[in-house]
Amino acid sequence: MLNFNIRGENIEVTPAIREYVINKVQKIEKYFNEGVNATANVNLKVYNDKKSKVEVTIPLKNLTLRAEERHDDMYAGIDLIVDKLERQIRKHKTKVNRKLRDREGVGVYFAGTSVPNNHENGKEEEFEIVRTKQFDLKPMDEDEAILQMNLLGHDFYIYTDAETNSTNIVYRRKDGKYGLIETT
Repeated sequence: MLNFNIRGENIEVTPAIREYVINKVQKIEKYFNEGVNATANVNLKVYNDKKSKVEVTIPLKNLTLRAEERHDDMYAGIDLIVDKLERQIRKHKTKVNRKLRDREGVGVYFAGTSVPNNHENGKEEEFEIVRTKQFDLKPMDEDEAILQMNLLGHDFYIYTDAETNSTNIVYRRKDGKYGLIETT
């Protein structure tokens, strides 16, 4: 059963918007097993240029479903979010069916309901690693890591923090600013 936590930034979440979100996102509930309780955290945001952003996060024990969509029309964004969540469920169910059949993993959340498959010839998407790299992580601070990332022209950079000796990741966000992922 999905519970909803709906927040709005720069927008009032009216009963009509709340009802639309619940009706649309609740459709993915059919893919879950009975007795699975989860909270769907929905964040609606409107920017100054009238674009809207819809984020849905559904944390489960061994899996987090998350989708984000920017669109001129918030209702269209909500519709696209449901499609993205269904694609994620399809990928996870395929992975579960292929590799985790006999073990308890993310499969405990999904019911036997088949997920629509949009791939040609009925084949599920397969993941293939086409290149492997190995490199030494140099101790540095986050500012130096951002400089290295920009010099390489990448969107992320992995490094060892000089102070904590932990592995961290800096990345460029869609808004052009930078993010930092610290490992524990």
